[in-house]
Amino acid sequence: MAKAESKDADWFAALDEELEKKTLEISDNIVEQNNQRVVINRNLLEDFFKIWFRFNKINVHLSLAPESSTFAQFVVYPEQWSFKTDFDFLGVDNVSLTDRTQGRVGDSVKSWYYSVDSKIHFRMVFEFCEGEHYYKYAGWKRIFSQYVLLDVPVTKFDIKKYHEMLADTVKTWYESHIRRDRDIILKHLREKYDKGDTFTQ
Repeated sequence: MAKAESKDADWFAALDEELEKKTLEISDNIVEQNNQRVVINRNLLEDFFKIWFRFNKINVHLSLAPESSTFAQFVVYPEQWSFKTDFDFLGVDNVSLTDRTQGRVGDSVKSWYYSVDSKIHFRMVFEFCEGEHYYKYAGWKRIFSQYVLLDVPVTKFDIKKYHEMLADTVKTWYESHIRRDRDIILKHLREKYDKGDTFTQ
């Protein structure tokens, strides 16, 4: 009887060792992904607020989500600011800039996180309204399209590539506003980036 108990104990000791190893592995992975999200969100909020400020100078009114008052403390609004010391960067799931000069259908840059097989991914798109369509049973609906600017697991996020992509998009978006020609940004997106989702609202 003692031998059987010994075998059972060995079996559980081996299982316990595997479970402990798996616990540490998953914990390390979660910590790494969370740390990377903090880095991404810190950059996103700072970059998007600077873009908001720059567009505001030419009277193009963008709305920023989350609002700057949630993460920033101002010495002189909006030029001099710093991040709030107690701001929870990990708690930010999405960040967006939307062109309010176009009303409710404004062009926007949106970013968010999603999971695939326990891996957290980061996606950034440029979203715009392509027009309206009449549906027999639903009436008039607006058709929105997205072009994917960036889509990577957070652990593979490259700050340099992200900044290059953002500069490329913002420069063209800005020019389209100065020239008052929305087709400049739309043409650029269609030529350079992959088409994402299309949906109606």
